[in-house]
Amino acid sequence: MKHFAVVLLFALIASNRVIAETAAERTESASNVLNEIMSTPDKGIPEEILSSAKCVAVVPSLLKGGFVLGATYGRGVATCRTDSGWSAPAPFGLKGGSIGPQIGGQAVDLVMVIMNDHGMQNLLQSKFKLGADASVAAGPVGRHAEGSTDWKMHAEVLTYSRARGLFVGLSLNGAVISQDEEATRELYGRMVPFKTILTGAIPAPQAGEAFLSSVRKATATEAAGSAPTTSAPPTKESKQ
Repeated sequence: MKHFAVVLLFALIASNRVIAETAAERTESASNVLNEIMSTPDKGIPEEILSSAKCVAVVPSLLKGGFVLGATYGRGVATCRTDSGWSAPAPFGLKGGSIGPQIGGQAVDLVMVIMNDHGMQNLLQSKFKLGADASVAAGPVGRHAEGSTDWKMHAEVLTYSRARGLFVGLSLNGAVISQDEEATRELYGRMVPFKTILTGAIPAPQAGEAFLSSVRKATATEAAGSAPTTSAPPTKESKQ
């Protein structure tokens, strides 16, 4: 009972802290998290992974804590690739629990990269469970994912988490992602289905442009870096 009370108290504190942030502020925070992670490419998300991503989801200040029993709670935004570019941002919530040796609490910034169509189709649903509906694993870090092929063969969702500027391990098996209806109404002025947003059927609100700009910049890195170089045509002087 004491353990349960500790977890419940943490969950209440976490909910109050996260809910206090508006949807627009959370979207801006998600943009900042992605920009900061990509500013340290030697320990960030490899270019090959981002260039292959089907969807990108960011949870600023995911809260974790507990005493033997653990709780995870956070709210973030996601976007998926469409024929015309990245979709409008879709607000979502993430909740989970765990059993094992743990004590205390911490806030981590979380980035989830959905790597294939099956993972994307699961994300398009209004609710899905990590580890059950979609396989999840910690992603490799660095400028390139050289020598690491697991993410190509197995992973549907790759996760990157950061606490106090350092990348940390984080298990999300069993965590549930669901549409944040309150934040959706706040951003769009009405309730819009998750799938409608993530398939590009609705334009992005002004409050979501900073996040989309950060995603475009991050996912364009590989394309820019791999563009072939062309030689300038010879001048008259060089022909002589």
